[in-house]
Amino acid sequence: MGNDLLKAKMVVDKEFKISEIDPRIYGSFIEHLGRAVYGGVYEPDHPTADEHGFRQDVMDLVKELQVPIVRYPGGNMVSAYNWEDGVGPRAERPRRLELAWRVIETNEIGTNEFMDWAKKVNSEVMMAVNLGTRGIDAARNLLEYCNHPGGTYYSELRKQHGYNNPHNIKTWCLGNEMDGPWQVGHKTANEYGRLAAETAKAMKLVDPTIELVSCGSSNTAMPTFPEWEATTLDHTYEHADYVSLHQYYGNRDNDTANYIASSLDMENFIKTVISTCDYIKAKKRSKKTINLSFDEWNVWFHSNEQDKQIEPWSIAPPQLEDVYTFEDAILVGSMLNAMLKHSDRVKIACMAQLVNVIAPIMTENGGGIWKQSIFYPYYYTSVYGRGVALQPVISSPKYDSKDFTDVPYLDTSVVYNEEKEELVIFATNRHLKDLLHVDIDIRSFEDYQVVEHVVLENDDVKAVNTLKSESVKPHLNGESSVTDGKLSTVLPKLSWNMIRLRRNK
Repeated sequence: MGNDLLKAKMVVDKEFKISEIDPRIYGSFIEHLGRAVYGGVYEPDHPTADEHGFRQDVMDLVKELQVPIVRYPGGNMVSAYNWEDGVGPRAERPRRLELAWRVIETNEIGTNEFMDWAKKVNSEVMMAVNLGTRGIDAARNLLEYCNHPGGTYYSELRKQHGYNNPHNIKTWCLGNEMDGPWQVGHKTANEYGRLAAETAKAMKLVDPTIELVSCGSSNTAMPTFPEWEATTLDHTYEHADYVSLHQYYGNRDNDTANYIASSLDMENFIKTVISTCDYIKAKKRSKKTINLSFDEWNVWFHSNEQDKQIEPWSIAPPQLEDVYTFEDAILVGSMLNAMLKHSDRVKIACMAQLVNVIAPIMTENGGGIWKQSIFYPYYYTSVYGRGVALQPVISSPKYDSKDFTDVPYLDTSVVYNEEKEELVIFATNRHLKDLLHVDIDIRSFEDYQVVEHVVLENDDVKAVNTLKSESVKPHLNGESSVTDGKLSTVLPKLSWNMIRLRRNK
């Protein structure tokens, strides 16, 4: 078997700090797309629906994930969206052709309803404004509607709509993927940069306390990447607080070893954007540092073929309903690691999306609910990955794959929660056949003992969860123990692990 041959070493020290982790790194995303809203978060006829029509079974799972922020209402959809269509009496709201996904938008759910839902699941909202078909005017009006206390046209309109108190939305996206030719209102870098800068200035006059996200490239394959970031930030640098990153991965060639190394591409993307931001900082001789909002990330490729069959102009058809495999969950665990390793600059991230649409949570209309394979790494990292990210010193055997060289078999991130006196190690073994023995020096964590070692493993890389059967779920029988300041752990072949230690009082 060669099981004894595969060994890795790590040193974890509480002084090797990367950064305090911004909880918003565990955010998610709900777009008016497919069954994310209608049939996902909102289904008034459902047996679990509350008085507002929100599915309580969905809310329970979202609360379990402890999602701190949800991006809304898009996505591509926002680039032709009139926010006014989604407020006021429901009976008077127009039905619209939604151009991004070519469906009918009923506008039953809009800004106020979504704010109600977010409150119920203990989440903030990251609101996107339309910089495709609209601009400065619509953005400042929406902000006034949402955040201004009262005494003006839009703040009083909100009160007429039954919302006396302002929503106080703090984080705003200046459009979505404006470099994409598929975007309604697609712009060149200079066109977008100018519009975004002027919109940002107007919005900060309305409410100086908000934070703004400038659009980065839609993905690393864009021919303009990273020139787009450099050009747009030249305009928005002093007005925005973050730049966005979007990236999806898929195992189209059915090459597991190569696919699960994709998080290296994600790390490279993050580093490239950081260096581009810092180049503009130097060019402008600015004292300000721009941080990153990785506000769309996930695995997305399974549903591409089905989606071509959808009848145009239907209402909430099943779109982008990827069924996630065990190997997808392994990659999602590593993508979370990639962001934690760069938590000094990645402050916001949104797994796209939350329900039904490329999502960890799936529902049946009128029926049940289940957790996809990717739910678990997201759940454990969100719940236990709070505190300070530490920089471990790692020595791991490596492999080469089609697109990557020197891929470490051990992929890990480490979080120290001083308040709870907890040390949490998230670790993936990328080896497809062998166990990985890891020796971890934790001498700076005196009297720390293993509380639990959670393992996500499966002999079938293509195993999936359905409403009726859950074949991909974690167990708690991981092998980890501490002796004399050394944590010894065994990571099963192709597995994602969470090892949680706590100080003995």
